[in-house]
Amino acid sequence: MEGRSITMEFEIRRREIGFSRPRLFAQRVGGLEDLIKRMDLYVKLSAHDGCVNTVHFNPTGDLLVSGSDDKQIIFWNWAQKMKKFSYYSGHEDNVFQARVMPFTNNCSVITSAADGQVRFGQIMENGRVETKQLGEHDGRVHKLAIEPGSPYIFYSCGEDGVVQRFDLRCPPATKLFTCSLLTENGHSNRNIQLNAIVIDPHNPNHFTVAGFDEYARVYDVRNYQCDASSNRDRPLDTFSPNHLIGNDNVHITGLAYSNMSELLVSYNDELVYLFQKDMGMGPNPKSIPAEKLQELDHPQAYIGHRNSQTVKGVSFFGPNDEYVISGSDCGHIFMWRKKGGELLRIMLGDMHIVNCLEPHPCMTVLATSGIEKNVKLWSPIARDIIPLPDNVKEIMESNRQGREDRSRITLTPDVIMRVLRLQRRQTFAYIERRYSRADFDFDEDGDGEAYVLGISDSDAASDEDLSSNPRECNIT
Repeated sequence: MEGRSITMEFEIRRREIGFSRPRLFAQRVGGLEDLIKRMDLYVKLSAHDGCVNTVHFNPTGDLLVSGSDDKQIIFWNWAQKMKKFSYYSGHEDNVFQARVMPFTNNCSVITSAADGQVRFGQIMENGRVETKQLGEHDGRVHKLAIEPGSPYIFYSCGEDGVVQRFDLRCPPATKLFTCSLLTENGHSNRNIQLNAIVIDPHNPNHFTVAGFDEYARVYDVRNYQCDASSNRDRPLDTFSPNHLIGNDNVHITGLAYSNMSELLVSYNDELVYLFQKDMGMGPNPKSIPAEKLQELDHPQAYIGHRNSQTVKGVSFFGPNDEYVISGSDCGHIFMWRKKGGELLRIMLGDMHIVNCLEPHPCMTVLATSGIEKNVKLWSPIARDIIPLPDNVKEIMESNRQGREDRSRITLTPDVIMRVLRLQRRQTFAYIERRYSRADFDFDEDGDGEAYVLGISDSDAASDEDLSSNPRECNIT
């Protein structure tokens, strides 16, 4: 620790006398563990009237955009701790994504929501906002992915398993393919509900999707631009920890790429895993003999959190992606060292659940949100290094026990439906008993509606439907 402090002091002195350029200084100092261990709450931004399901910085990082169950899109001047303006998204249900397109002077915003719509908001010079629908999925749309550096091109994936490509210059959207279940002979007719999509920053032609099975699938868009009408599901590569292959009780909620094309995957009620590019299993892992799979290197695992009740994101953090961060059902933000997986920092980020994490594009600043009706920003403002909490072992053990208890549950579809109907009513009461208000000075705004387990009241499927798709029967 002393050595790291000397390094920070040395870098500061080099910067003061002009021996270190500003960008190089930020890269060297911004990733020091001294700063990470001083991360603390900088500001809490409150203006939404519902759970905040998405937070994203604009490309330059001076503005933050958020979307919520209240269907509003809010722009924040986060440094000045104030709301800049807001507008109605045009969505008919909870907003899940809101992102500013690059090189548009912060005037072009894309959004997606639980209503299945993908929408575009154009901010006019007079402050008026015009919105229109660009496309639609048959089911919720949790994530959008912008092609790096493009003010026009982005992708969507939905719970219908469909991946679409949008070009704002020439609508409508292009349906690339429908993601389907992998089998030994190729693909089945059963679609895979998708939760996440990310684009490789080193190769924008490659993107990865994941959802309701154990595989993260990598695709090349060039295989579809000239043959989009075939809608064939043809991944270039697939990733999964060996021990999860064939496990029908896991699915993926979050993905992230590092600047070195490392792939971070967050599993529902399992762990977070880091895959190097050479850890892929090819287009169809089902066709690979078991002994060959065992020869593959094991991904780095990150332990301590719990990801069960919502569709949580995951991310890298630091100027050189030195750290891995995730929210948790216990309401904490977990920060690990990427290399080795050591837990460095835990911050209480929500009285209920932390879902969204958004690193600043060039500063050691983190934006988060969850079940509460606010956005929180974190920065290294603590005077002293903050140690892990005294009860860190209890927090981690409680999360581990919850995962193990769930893995042992075997229920019939009829009982599962009963549990699902009760789940949303019981979730908030359960967590309120578990964490007292004295833990953190939050507003009493945690009574907002949330999508728990990705299932809403409108999803009251029949037992027959549940039986036909056991991956949708997830119990916490």
